[in-house]
Amino acid sequence: MEPRHFLRIEGLAAFVAALAVFWSLSEPLWVLAAVALAPDLSMLGYLAGPRIGSHAYNVVHTYTTPLALAGLGYWTGAPLAIAVAAVWTAHIGADRLVGYGLKFESGFKDTHLHAQPAPVAALVDEE
Repeated sequence: MEPRHFLRIEGLAAFVAALAVFWSLSEPLWVLAAVALAPDLSMLGYLAGPRIGSHAYNVVHTYTTPLALAGLGYWTGAPLAIAVAAVWTAHIGADRLVGYGLKFESGFKDTHLHAQPAPVAALVDEE
């Protein structure tokens, strides 16, 4: 099995686990509806070019930020913050499951889940 298949399975696991956390908190469904697609607003960064767009997308589509929010929510006793973090994590997991990965500056379709050609400089011996 190729590494990207493991990453897609990991996305499924994150999606299911995050939704389980959300349901366990008994937060209203409007939180799920409101937050489910909100991370995709980061794609608006591409209006400023592929460099800014890829950075904006990647910051919002890594597990680090929602996990930090969940930790803060737990530490401060704010279940709504944990619920938002859970939905955010589920969004990222769903993206990984269907093949949307972190973006390279070279273009929106160039992701860490797709095979990238090696740069020519890495293949040329400059001695």
